[in-house]
Amino acid sequence: MRSESIPFYIPWITKEDRRAVLDALESRWLTGGPRVADFEQMFSDYIGCKHAIAVNSCTAALHLAMRVLNIKRGDEVIVPVFTFAATANAPIFCGARPVFVDIDEKTYNISPEEVLNKITPKTRAIIPVHYGGQPCDMKEINQIAEDHKLSVVEDCAHSLGAEYMKAKTGNLGSIGCFSFYPTKIITTIEGGIITTNDESLAERMKLLREHGLSKTALDREKSASWFYDVIDLGYNYRLNDVQAALGASQLKRVDLGVRLRVRAADYYTRRLREHLSDEITPPYKADDRSHVFHLYPIRIRRKAGRIGRDEVFRQLMKSGIGVSLHYTPLHLLSFYKRFVDKRTKFPVAQRVYEEILSLPLFPTLTKRNIDFVISKLKAILKTKS
Repeated sequence: MRSESIPFYIPWITKEDRRAVLDALESRWLTGGPRVADFEQMFSDYIGCKHAIAVNSCTAALHLAMRVLNIKRGDEVIVPVFTFAATANAPIFCGARPVFVDIDEKTYNISPEEVLNKITPKTRAIIPVHYGGQPCDMKEINQIAEDHKLSVVEDCAHSLGAEYMKAKTGNLGSIGCFSFYPTKIITTIEGGIITTNDESLAERMKLLREHGLSKTALDREKSASWFYDVIDLGYNYRLNDVQAALGASQLKRVDLGVRLRVRAADYYTRRLREHLSDEITPPYKADDRSHVFHLYPIRIRRKAGRIGRDEVFRQLMKSGIGVSLHYTPLHLLSFYKRFVDKRTKFPVAQRVYEEILSLPLFPTLTKRNIDFVISKLKAILKTKS
């Protein structure tokens, strides 16, 4: 990689990954075959849960979670306002209303206090998002859910491998939903998986991901019978065997990938504190949980006479450094304004949004790359102060 150009993310694809994909392509089972089940078993073993159901995206996972929990029109589901669209879309797909909640100023995770304030007789579930790879305050959230008889669906799109109270995310609520998009902790290019310890929920999700069919193609071959029934309104949410082969290969080194991410994040933080402690706030790490650093979000502190986040973003991109923004709070986006009273404010999410910026972070990022990013940030912020 040329030091003058650092993209926001580079997928970590190895020779072993390529071999796994080629082996799958040489099999007659390109989809609906045994590799998906093998990947599911590997994943459930890693998370420590009883069931894992592979699907074609985390969006599909969240939607199926809403379906099997019988979320319906007239219901309310609490979601953080500071998240990607898919988190809020899942209840909307089922006719329910997403209820947006403000976040914690340090972790950028959903605020349990704000969750408690937004519960009504219509509330049926909470979707905490483990932002950036750091688990939410699940003890408090689960206690609120238990007290009010609510389901908890973890959005684990950022947090594969992260732990809270010695348990991995995806094994802390009723259901966990993971993403395998190319920028995530592991990738199947597009894809996701659902985790749960509830066998009845798992069986229904397996049914719904495949058109509501009573038998899969693999089941029909094993039974030597063509017959199947359609017993529910389902979807084509399958993960195929080629993707599953890639996912299984990547999962074998997930802990190494996390260690490399954490090492890069720690180096970023050390260098920022050495050179830009007055200008930038690095990510906060809570002591009672692990952080896998899917993202490395910094905050550009606002002071009189100093340029803001938008100009820093522009200057970094001009310098050949890929940066991003996670996220624009949902209540500011056109589609979601219909779900929010105009008088409702989300002051923490608003402040964070105006200052936040995600720097490049991926397993193969080097100290030299990070030093280059820091040097450009210094040039931008020190000369513009």
